[in-house]
Amino acid sequence: MDLETLSLAELKALRNRVDHAIASFEERKKKEAAQQLEEKAREMGYSLSELAGLSAVKKRKPAAPKYANPADTSQTWTGRGRKPLWVQAALDAGKSLDDLKI
Repeated sequence: MDLETLSLAELKALRNRVDHAIASFEERKKKEAAQQLEEKAREMGYSLSELAGLSAVKKRKPAAPKYANPADTSQTWTGRGRKPLWVQAALDAGKSLDDLKI
């Protein structure tokens, strides 16, 4: 196939066909891999979903607040992440984190 002789519309149509063929191929390969993994898991007495659940990332529980704003006790901070502005303002004013502990 001589690409130089094709028009722009023909080239775009060819590209679309190639993109579709690649996507179909990748999808087919993924299905084959999933089937092979499922068969191997069954041979070992498990389902693939059971094994996939083992690698799930465990989420941390939300941390309890450790610090509170003395001027407004509804403003709290766990000590994780970026310092809130009220914490930074208290530190700049000469207070320590121990002064803000709940």
